[in-house]
Amino acid sequence: MASTSAGPETKVEIRRMFAAKREKVFEAWTQREKLEKWMCRFPNNGTRYTAFDARPGGTNVMEVTSQDGTLYKQRVTFREIRPPEKLVFTWAWEKYSPTGEKINEQAETLVTVEFRPRGTFTEVFLTHESFTDAGARADHNKGWNGCFDALEKALEE
Repeated sequence: MASTSAGPETKVEIRRMFAAKREKVFEAWTQREKLEKWMCRFPNNGTRYTAFDARPGGTNVMEVTSQDGTLYKQRVTFREIRPPEKLVFTWAWEKYSPTGEKINEQAETLVTVEFRPRGTFTEVFLTHESFTDAGARADHNKGWNGCFDALEKALEE
């Protein structure tokens, strides 16, 4: 049986400061109407949740349609929710062509998000691990940084 060793090519780590209290930042990750404002909200993408159940064992399902019609189905299953400190969830993607043919899928990975109070700011420390290759890691690093940029704007509202 093959195994994936932990290393820089299999893990994303991002630390970001947000000008908002920890409770508000945590809610942006766990309340549907707030999450929908920033998660995978990239220019020319259509994003919608088809399922939302933010509790241990619960699953969120999001569909993102790119400008060319490619559909990405993302599934998150929560393992741990500790308000307002920490979230742990699995993460997986399936990719479909504009005609509906399944192109590929990403193996399930693990995301841990910690929310640390820093005065009137909150430091978010995200670890996304168990990627099978450096390309998947790089794609998710870019994606998470874009999501964090959108989260920063959503928290200003």
